[in-house]
Amino acid sequence: MCGICGVWSKREIDRESVHAMCDTIRHRGPDDDGFYFAPHVALGHRRLSIIDLEHGKQPISNESATVHVVFNGEIYNFRALRRELQEQGHQFSTNTDTEVIVHLYEELGPACADKLQGMFAFALWDESRQLLLLARDPLGQKPLYYAFRAGEFVFASEIKAVLRYGRISPRLNTSALHHTLSLRCDPGSATLFEGVQKLPAGHTLVLEHGKPAVHRYWDLTYLPKLSGSEDEIAERLQELLEETVESHLISDVPLGAFLSGGMDSSLVVALMTRLCKQPVKTFSIGCPEAAFDELPYARILARHCGTDHYEATIRPDLITALPEMLHFMEEPVDPYAFGIYSAAQLAARHVKVVLGGDGGDEIFGGYDRYLGNRIVDLYCLVPPLVRRTVVEPLIRRLPDNYRYNNRVQKLRWLVAMSHSSGGRRYAQSACFLRFSHEQKRHLYSDGLWQELEGDDSESQLLRIFDAADAHDALDRMLYTDVKTRMADNTLMIADRMTMAHSLEARSPLLDQRVAEFGALIPADLKIRGRCLRYIQRKVAQRFLPQALTDRPKKGFGFPLAYWFRNELRELTRMLLTRGSLVAAGYFRPAAIESLLDEHVSGKMDHNYRLWLLLNAELWHRLFIDGNSRASLTQLLGEAMPRIASRPRMTTLGLATGSEAGLTAGFASRCMTS
Repeated sequence: MCGICGVWSKREIDRESVHAMCDTIRHRGPDDDGFYFAPHVALGHRRLSIIDLEHGKQPISNESATVHVVFNGEIYNFRALRRELQEQGHQFSTNTDTEVIVHLYEELGPACADKLQGMFAFALWDESRQLLLLARDPLGQKPLYYAFRAGEFVFASEIKAVLRYGRISPRLNTSALHHTLSLRCDPGSATLFEGVQKLPAGHTLVLEHGKPAVHRYWDLTYLPKLSGSEDEIAERLQELLEETVESHLISDVPLGAFLSGGMDSSLVVALMTRLCKQPVKTFSIGCPEAAFDELPYARILARHCGTDHYEATIRPDLITALPEMLHFMEEPVDPYAFGIYSAAQLAARHVKVVLGGDGGDEIFGGYDRYLGNRIVDLYCLVPPLVRRTVVEPLIRRLPDNYRYNNRVQKLRWLVAMSHSSGGRRYAQSACFLRFSHEQKRHLYSDGLWQELEGDDSESQLLRIFDAADAHDALDRMLYTDVKTRMADNTLMIADRMTMAHSLEARSPLLDQRVAEFGALIPADLKIRGRCLRYIQRKVAQRFLPQALTDRPKKGFGFPLAYWFRNELRELTRMLLTRGSLVAAGYFRPAAIESLLDEHVSGKMDHNYRLWLLLNAELWHRLFIDGNSRASLTQLLGEAMPRIASRPRMTTLGLATGSEAGLTAGFASRCMTS
């Protein structure tokens, strides 16, 4: 795992700025750095040494030193590719997976990306063709950003490094903010920074003679469906998962696993223990609130598998940690990012690589809202007159209860979703807890609304939903989630929060082969009756205790809804109504006051919307206004009454380990999140 950056320019390269770009992403690779400079191109690299510790310094070149590459990630099939390339006459000087890329490029050109199985982002310079190639892995586990202006093309693993190159100034992209307020991300190639774009997952970018061209080299298809019996498909899935987990264990440094207590991470750990000669090191984070805490389930699996288990229960100071989180994320932070940040902080004290369970929900159908879509269909069988005159008036009168897994919100969601179907219902579901188009009309100033009123965020999702190569509505929802929610939000959180601690995170369930196989599983084997992830659960039952496979989905969380009514009320009012985004003429303070009043009075739970606005405000102050992290942390600490005492840590070492000193926890994921 590493960080990469570089520049192509018609002018002379500013070498000092390239070095500064690398320094900006030092946390991604604290072990070493490396550079390549030519008259019109520069490549930079920060290295986190994982494979071939002695000879893996980058950039790496071909035999004739005409092709040079900087690489971030892991190629899990590199040994097979290496053997094929050696048979074709290529000479290798290292044992790294990186070197495979330059020789594969010599054979296939830009199409080389399609042969790589792994998580990656790389930049390759072909001196003879004067061609720069960028590539990002199929599912988007590794990020890559770029900006093209005034005859210069600048790219990096993080936006901070792109901005660090001297000629780029940060400006807010209002369209990206518009979509983020509804979807938590911009599902296209835009970012919150005007002029800075992200290379989409499964795409390459070729810059030749100063002209960029983006090409999609990979996509998921959900047709034709797998044939065979249920047991045969389960057996094939088990064999594939075992092969994939084994391939993800390649490492020349200590390796462990995140263990949340959920089915995905538990299954990965169970498979690891069958493959590793020594006890697997596992890392879990919990919180004091029993309704959110999954540590008891993590302990069950740790004991069952005999892992070397490290865990910590923490009472977080969530709000004052936000500036630090935003610095690494470069966009609004979901609360559950604090859990990943804390788990990574714990794990990084013992290992340099962890395996996790990311992707199971999106590949196998694990979110409640997939099942909820079918429940809406049943509700729609109730006569419209009864729904309109009896059921819905009763639901409207129910006050929000602000509890975990809020059932009042679920009932309101049910009513709202019954007014649409298909892709439109899915898109509305994704926006339900955040800002709808109509709600943004009230939030925005007249000028911002005139600029953005024709850009409906729901349509961004509907476009992808309709493009899926699938017949079943479930598969179309899964495809859209893989392309948007997962690639542009969930996986970016996983990357940024682990790399903040120089920790490499790998996700076997997001191996390209698993994703492709999962897409072809019939929909009725993903959700059967009320059972989510039916076929994956059937495989998991062979390895996990029944207490884990039969338990309902449960998340970690903070009581944000209560905090916004109490301890955070005045701080939020002060920051938002007299904040940077209001002063810049984007938001109407009266609309923010109305949101707060409705939330405090109990009329409507707006905690997701208030959280987004708070994040957007602090993001703007940090990146656009240029406030320091330290000054924002101090501001929050002084303005906010203490939600709790100093972080209180309870530790348990189930095998040989225990830890203290972390400062954050997990947050829940509800049906419509």
